[in-house]
Amino acid sequence: MYDHIGLQVRDIDASVRFYEAALAPLGHVLCSRDESGAGLGPKGKPALWLYPSQGHSQQTHGTHIALRAPSQQAVAGFHSLGMQAGGRDNGLPGLRVAYSPTYYAAFLIDPDGNNIEAVCFK
Repeated sequence: MYDHIGLQVRDIDASVRFYEAALAPLGHVLCSRDESGAGLGPKGKPALWLYPSQGHSQQTHGTHIALRAPSQQAVAGFHSLGMQAGGRDNGLPGLRVAYSPTYYAAFLIDPDGNNIEAVCFK
């Protein structure tokens, strides 16, 4: 359904560090970066865009984004590397049987307060 998502961020460098690390296990890379923002996604196909907030310093309202992961190992890598890159734990990797018997996910809070999830159904 979605072609791309854009998030406004307070510190573009901190956000790029976080997303580059957290999304690497999902197969995503930094595809584009200049003074206007950064795009991440599969190589050559950025789908998550980060834009400087143009001087707005208020906290975001906590957008939730769930990204499909190819395996449980990728979900665990997302959580581990995202934590090392400045994310905050919002749910360790594991099954969420209340959602589905095969719903395996992990959750992180990014540097701007957004809830970022990696999920696979294997």
